[in-house]
Amino acid sequence: MGAVNTTELKDPSIRRSLALFRAFLREQDDPDTCYALLARDAADQVERYGGPLAGRTVADVGGGSGHFTAEFRRRGAHAHLFEPDVRELGAAPPRGTVIADGYLLPLSDGVTDVTFSSNVLEHVADPQTFLSELVRVTRPGGLIYVSFTNWLSPWGGHEWAPWHYLGAERARARYRRRTGRDAKHTLGENLFPVHVGTTLRQVRARDDVRVVAARSRYWPFLAQAVVKAPGLREIATWNLLLILRRCPS
Repeated sequence: MGAVNTTELKDPSIRRSLALFRAFLREQDDPDTCYALLARDAADQVERYGGPLAGRTVADVGGGSGHFTAEFRRRGAHAHLFEPDVRELGAAPPRGTVIADGYLLPLSDGVTDVTFSSNVLEHVADPQTFLSELVRVTRPGGLIYVSFTNWLSPWGGHEWAPWHYLGAERARARYRRRTGRDAKHTLGENLFPVHVGTTLRQVRARDDVRVVAARSRYWPFLAQAVVKAPGLREIATWNLLLILRRCPS
């Protein structure tokens, strides 16, 4: 597929959602195209809520192969990738990449203008400690971008979705039969059931951040409204995007 300029795609819109969905379908055979598009889209969202990235200091926490970091740098940000798993970095990680655990980032308090985490929260055993670390390194008034795939969404089981609705072990066994290999993700080891309602309540109870937006990251319409419907949101949100603003100390 050809490159898509996300600045031409209204967010939310059906056209944008279809472009992202088509890219996701080709993730396995064309990951660079998929993640480059996702990075442009995410950077557009950061700038929508936080202003231009040029000159800003950005921490990309758990950014894998570095597509997000590269896009932030392309827009003039001083972006740095912090990734705990060297296997996720790929062949050419961004210059200056740091191998670091998101629970304990090698950064001083309040040094970033934007702290960014895309689809990481469902892979950590203690999401609240992870979120606290993202908040700690963000300056007062700075932006925290956090998205995650909630467990009850159609993609909650990742590569063995949607069969996770029938149970994780059954879904993993089906994946093994179908592909002849073990699934990358194991529930309770590197994938954890994170829920929209629980996460929203925990974030709103904090006194060190203000919720700027809580919305479906990819939904083509009513992106914020769907998150307000208890029960339904656990399935329909698909991927929750939280935009948080660090409160003054």
